[in-house]
Amino acid sequence: MTEARQHQDFLEAARVDEAVFALRPDYRALLIAVDGLVAGPSDAESETLLQRAEAAAGAWLAERPVTELPHVVSWREAYQGFGAKPNRTRNSLEALLRRTPVGLPRVNRLTDIYNAISVLHQIPLGGEDHARYQGSPTLIRATGNEIFDTASNGEIVIEHPEPGEVVWMDDAGVTCRRWNWRQGRRTQLTDNTTSALFILDALAPLTEDDLTAAADDLSGHLERLGPNVTITRRLITPDTASAPGTANASGLLGEEGRS
Repeated sequence: MTEARQHQDFLEAARVDEAVFALRPDYRALLIAVDGLVAGPSDAESETLLQRAEAAAGAWLAERPVTELPHVVSWREAYQGFGAKPNRTRNSLEALLRRTPVGLPRVNRLTDIYNAISVLHQIPLGGEDHARYQGSPTLIRATGNEIFDTASNGEIVIEHPEPGEVVWMDDAGVTCRRWNWRQGRRTQLTDNTTSALFILDALAPLTEDDLTAAADDLSGHLERLGPNVTITRRLITPDTASAPGTANASGLLGEEGRS
């Protein structure tokens, strides 16, 4: 089976539970599976992209506080909808925007790229190591029994989400708590990641065109990270989530790449 076919099967099996759409009928998830990445440290191009993101955020935040940016407002409301306190547990977009005045983190070129795209397009965007997944990603409202592996003071800690909390998970446990708040250790990107999964989380007022533009921008930068990068996408919406298994019904956007 080719890597592209494996990615398509992986994405076609991904799902968003109806309970999540009941909470936020405007929610859409765009999943991007990437293979053929060549790992590497931060470089001149990722540095330029981060500086662009910091400058853009500086201009926005000079006009209004971060809590008044439209997509941040929507995510703060979504967090309140499942019982989280947005001032205490901030969505990933707001957390990054708050870091821009002192500088976004420089980690490695893969992480730098997706953090910069998240800020530039004002969208929560998570990146994970596809090879470390067990099964396909699923977004659910937790029962409270699910396992989440994290770290505290350098020690591995097993936590459990709150009942009703929105979490991404695979067959082995939770991969990201509170929708897009904190990613787990098991599937986190490393300097050795060659196959990755990116999840773009969208609520109104972000439009389909905005979501596509963010995915296109991310894909364009990922394509330079190796001579044989392949990229496969799937868009999940309330209209397509209940019909996985075929390319058209599942909202599979297809494969792109270079060889």
